[in-house]
Amino acid sequence: MPAEPVKFAYWVPNVSGGLVTSKIEQRTDWGYEYNRELAVLAENNGFEYALSQVRYMASYGAEFQHESTSFSLALLLATQRLKVIAAVHPGLWHPGVLAKLGATADHLSNGRFAVNVVSGWFKGEFTALGEPWLEHDERYRRSEEFIRALRQIWTEDHTELAGDFYRLRDFSLKPKPLNTLERPHPEIFQGGNSTAARAMAGRVSDWYFSNGKDFDGVSEQLADVRHSAAQVGRTAPKFGLNGFLIARDTEAEARDTLREIVAKADREAVEGFGAAVKQAGQSSADGKGMWQDSTFEDLVQYNDGFRTGLIGTPEQIAERIVAYKKLGVDLLLLGFLHYHEEVEYFGKRVLPLVRELEAQLPDAEPESVSVHA
Repeated sequence: MPAEPVKFAYWVPNVSGGLVTSKIEQRTDWGYEYNRELAVLAENNGFEYALSQVRYMASYGAEFQHESTSFSLALLLATQRLKVIAAVHPGLWHPGVLAKLGATADHLSNGRFAVNVVSGWFKGEFTALGEPWLEHDERYRRSEEFIRALRQIWTEDHTELAGDFYRLRDFSLKPKPLNTLERPHPEIFQGGNSTAARAMAGRVSDWYFSNGKDFDGVSEQLADVRHSAAQVGRTAPKFGLNGFLIARDTEAEARDTLREIVAKADREAVEGFGAAVKQAGQSSADGKGMWQDSTFEDLVQYNDGFRTGLIGTPEQIAERIVAYKKLGVDLLLLGFLHYHEEVEYFGKRVLPLVRELEAQLPDAEPESVSVHA
C-alpha cells in the first residue's frame, strides 16, 4: 500500500513580532485580515494544517497576542479544507470546558478543529494569572491526565474521573464532536522534547510535535516515542517536525537571509527567552527538557526551526523534506519570514518537487530510526 504523502502545517502568526526574534524586516502581520488571507492562500498551496500559537501576555518580542481558540475558529470559518490546531495550556483550561468549545468548533467547521496540548514553559504567565507553576514532570503528568479526560469526554457518554488534577462526575457532553472517516474525535497534538514528553506522547497523543532537529535528533525522538507506545500496546502517534523554511532561487540568497536574521537578532529578547525556557527544561527529572542544547542562533527562531535545515534552493529543500519523511516524519510544521509570498513560493516551487520525489520512493516502511553514533 502506498505511503501517505508528507503533510504540511504552518505556524499561524497570531502574535506580533513574526516567527523570528529579529529586527530584520518581516512582511508578516498578527492581525485577523492578514491571517484570513494567509489561511486561504495556505490551503490552496498544499497546507493541510495551521497551528495557532498561545501567549497570554507580552513576552520576548511578542508584544501583542490573539487568543488561540477564538482565532482558530475564525480561520476555520474563513476556509474550506484547512484544519486548524489551537494551542491550549492544561493549567489554564478545564478539560470539560475545552471539550465543549472543541465540539462546537468541530461542528461549525465540519470536522476540522484540533488541539495542541502545551504543558508550558513561560512561568511568568502562570504567576501573573495567579495560577500555580508546577515542576516540569508534574506539568506533563497534568497534561496526560488532561488528554485522557478530553478524549473520554469526546468519545463516551458519561465521564467519571477522579484524577490528581481534574475531577469529573457523570459528565456528559452533547453534542459530541464529529466522528469522521479520518478520525473519531478532534486530533490531539502535543509538543515537548523531554523524556517525560516523549513518554506521554507514546501513551496518549495522536500527534507528537518536535522542535527543530537534524536527522539524528529526529531518529532518537522517534525511537523513544515508539518505544513508549509499544510498552502500552498502542499505535505510535504521528510525528510532526518544526522547521523554519528559507527557500530562494539560489543557496547563496537563502544563506544570506539566514545570516541577516541572526545578525539583526533582538539580543535582549532572545537571551531573555533563552533564560526562561532553559530554566523550565532544566527542572525535568533528567535535565533534558526543550531547548537545553539550543545555541543563541537556534533561539532566534524560538522553536529551533533553523536546525531542521530547510534553507536553500527548492530542490535542496525538497530533498531534505523527503529524507525526513523516509525516517518517519509525517508532517512538517513550517514558519516563514514573509508569509504571503513565501507560502505561495512554497506551493509553486517546493511542493511539486516533494511530490515528484515521493512518487519515486518504494512502498516501504520508514527507514530504521536507531540512533546514529
